Amino acid sequence: MKHLFACVVFILVLYGCKKEQKETLTFKSSSFHSEACSTCPVVSITIPEAIENTAMGMAINLAITQTVVLELIYDDALDVTTLEEAIASFKNGFLELKEMYPDESLGWEAKINGDLTYEDAAVVTIKIDSYIFTGGAHGQSTTRFLNFDKKKGVQIETSDLFEVDPKLLTYAETKFRNQEQIPEGTSINSTGFMFENNYFYLPENIGYTKEGIQLLYEQYEVASYAEGPIVLLLPYAEVQGFLKVKPVI
Repeated sequence: MKHLFACVVFILVLYGCKKEQKETLTFKSSSFHSEACSTCPVVSITIPEAIENTAMGMAINLAITQTVVLELIYDDALDVTTLEEAIASFKNGFLELKEMYPDESLGWEAKINGDLTYEDAAVVTIKIDSYIFTGGAHGQSTTRFLNFDKKKGVQIETSDLFEVDPKLLTYAETKFRNQEQIPEGTSINSTGFMFENNYFYLPENIGYTKEGIQLLYEQYEVASYAEGPIVLLLPYAEVQGFLKVKPVI
């Protein structure tokens, strides 16, 4: 009887582990690089790739590819769909510029890295960090959060992350003011920020992380370039009620 009980417990534990594994996607790291030559821009891409051949896996991989392509594509008129084509487009842009300005000594550079920032049974989030240099005083660094509803197998647009609730904006603005030491009762721009029309608003980049929902204002979005990105973290315990797709916490 004891042996039978032990077997039953083992089967239940094994079943539980398999069920838990199904809630987690499997990713591999994929890298892409430009050809090595003296006249080529330097391109380095490392991104996660879902190996599951499911609607969710395919949606994630497609969204990552499209995000990277948009960072690299030089000519919007071209029909670029793969990372290899995007790298070629970036190279062509550099060569065209080099032909027009042969004395230009600075080369172009693109470094793009993707990471899994959050995953549970309901949500998965990928963060894409990019640095693109195409001349000028400095390059451009950007971050893109890609959030996915695992139950529906679709990407969640930033505009669809939260329920429509005016309390959310009030809550987020209060958190922002406290973090950035903006005096209560003054304009949101009173300390040098550049919110359009002096009204606080959520950024374009919002993502799930282990610590909470991260609001990321890019350089130039609400402050000068010198200020860098502005990051505001909203703990899940405080923001759970506002989210349409709630994390399993």
